[in-house]
Amino acid sequence: MNIARTTISLVLLAALGTTAQAQSGMTREQVKAELAEAIRTGDVLAPGDSGMKLNELYPQRYAHPAAGPTVTRAQVKAELAEAIRTGDMLAQGDSGLKLNEEFPQRYPAVVAPPGKTRAEVRAELAEAIRTGDIAANNELGLKLNEEFPQRYANARASQERQQQASVAMAASAVAR
Repeated sequence: MNIARTTISLVLLAALGTTAQAQSGMTREQVKAELAEAIRTGDVLAPGDSGMKLNELYPQRYAHPAAGPTVTRAQVKAELAEAIRTGDMLAQGDSGLKLNEEFPQRYPAVVAPPGKTRAEVRAELAEAIRTGDIAANNELGLKLNEEFPQRYANARASQERQQQASVAMAASAVAR
């Protein structure tokens, strides 16, 4: 009886292993190469309960990734001059405020981008109610169209048709 269970278990494990390999689409050599690269770069979990990778635990043992593009001295000076002009620098003390927040009268006002009009907001709300794209009154954090998909199936279909039409129009405009 015990031998039969072991044999069945091994057959099932072999079947699952070949299924997993077939689903990943990687060959054994590709997996070996990927593992070798991860070991070389330290991108494998360190032993123990730290949950850190070897290159995080021992950074001196592994090559560091190349740094991004550098900024020239002139660019840094220009950024500093702009920050001084606009007051976008931390004020003294422990407040954590910027100079333009602590003394707004000393610096030019920040121009906010134009928002939506009342009519645009009302139209957006009406569309969200129609399609059920608003939060449901529940603890799950779902939207109405997710909680009650049957109620909003027609609205979703018309919305998808509109999106497909706009994509088709954009594609035809690009093709011209």
